[in-house]
Amino acid sequence: MDAIKKRKLDILVLSDVHLGTYGCHAKELLLYLKTVKPKTVILNGDIIDIWQFNKRYWPKSHMKVVKQLMTWMGKGVKIYYVTGNHDEMLRRFTGFKMGSLRIVNKVILELDDGKTAWFFHGDVFDVTMQHSKWLAKLGAVGYDTLILINRFANFISEKIFKKGKLSLSKKIKNSVKSAVKFINRFEQTAADIGISNKYDYVVCGHIHQPEIRVIENEDGKITYLNSGDWIENLTALEYAGGKWNIYRFDEVEMLQMSMHDQEEEPNNTQLFDNLVEEFNLLKQS
Repeated sequence: MDAIKKRKLDILVLSDVHLGTYGCHAKELLLYLKTVKPKTVILNGDIIDIWQFNKRYWPKSHMKVVKQLMTWMGKGVKIYYVTGNHDEMLRRFTGFKMGSLRIVNKVILELDDGKTAWFFHGDVFDVTMQHSKWLAKLGAVGYDTLILINRFANFISEKIFKKGKLSLSKKIKNSVKSAVKFINRFEQTAADIGISNKYDYVVCGHIHQPEIRVIENEDGKITYLNSGDWIENLTALEYAGGKWNIYRFDEVEMLQMSMHDQEEEPNNTQLFDNLVEEFNLLKQS
């Protein structure tokens, strides 16, 4: 079988993957990752959901996503892990470097066209995070439960009633997040700070709303971008040839492509052994 021809990207931005939760679409993400060849990867927060991590739930697909990232590290791809609220435990390791991996709270990059991009997760603007973290954590657990209910409802809808998928969790999540955005003026605040620092782009995650749009104030304008999530929107940001685009997962297209790149499936133990081996090689480099 012919190997998948990978699309070359200057920058790939992923956020809100939430590995370790039932809502994470790790299989779909892995299919996507195998189709791109990025020079730089920005993991813009909430990649591993430490809030809800349960050692009894870590499927093979989640391990394989980590392995794919490790493979990129071994090839010298620059990877910035920007800490978010669900993986805030990693903030104590800010400044850590291993091979091409960096753990940071924010990233400022000068792009090929001379424009400057500011990357950060965005939870700093969320009032519920600043003042009621326990409430935010409770909401995250409730949302993960809602995802399970939604999946069961989809199974009934598709298998028994032969109808399409429902979107209960997405509808509720969007309405809640929209309220949070309105109260905190999330996007405008990010844009205002970006404009005051004379950045050309401000790139966030956190609110699970993929978007690219220009925001203005009395001092200027900036392009605001959000990479969305891999819970429901299944989106990423891609930068190539001086242009930003929102990637949206296409299940039919990806499944067709994956048929040309089938290989023997390792088990979790083999995956873990491979990760340890790659980790040791990275430490030596």
